[in-house]
Amino acid sequence: MFLSIGLLILLALIFGPSLWVKFVMKRYSKEKPEMPGTGGELAKHLIERFTLKDVKVEVTELGDHYDPVEKKVRLLREHYESKSLTAVAIAAHEVGHAIQDQQGDKRLATRTKMIPVADKVARWSAAIISLSPVIGIITRHPMPFSLVLLLGLSGFIARMMVHAVTLPIEFDASFAKALPVLREGSYVSKSDEDAVSRILRAAALTYVSAALADILNLGRWIAILLRR
Repeated sequence: MFLSIGLLILLALIFGPSLWVKFVMKRYSKEKPEMPGTGGELAKHLIERFTLKDVKVEVTELGDHYDPVEKKVRLLREHYESKSLTAVAIAAHEVGHAIQDQQGDKRLATRTKMIPVADKVARWSAAIISLSPVIGIITRHPMPFSLVLLLGLSGFIARMMVHAVTLPIEFDASFAKALPVLREGSYVSKSDEDAVSRILRAAALTYVSAALADILNLGRWIAILLRR
């Protein structure tokens, strides 16, 4: 009984934020013809307004994000072409990252350097763990449990470090950049500000969901390794 309740709580903690983010984005994705422009148009306008040098806007299928290396604000087509509150808020959030980049935000620069390293470490650690039995057979010497555990943990720890750096960056893009810009420029009505705040909070918490998923994977790998 207690085990079942504990499992349900764990699942709620891990998948709850992700489901909440999807719910909020969907809830405010309805078209609002009275909006002055689409998400893509707003992004281009803000780039011009803040004179963000060399920053471009383009459609992507890989999720809304700002690429500080290529200087591109990338929006999903439904956000690029839509006049919904979700589209406008997400566009402002991603331009918020471009503003951080222009201002030389050290946290953004640190994350940019960390991501490729963390991805490589995560891929290699997962591959080594998966192949550890094969390596043991070939070398006729099983890999020590402590070494396998260390290699496995290294990938998840690297990703969690990225998440730890990412969260304050996301909240800054939402509430120190996007929300003041949307308010001061009257891009959304007063009656819609609370909804926009919820969308921007959801945008920032997207990475919390990713972090929690990594924690779940970490626990799964530890459980697998402990059974060996």
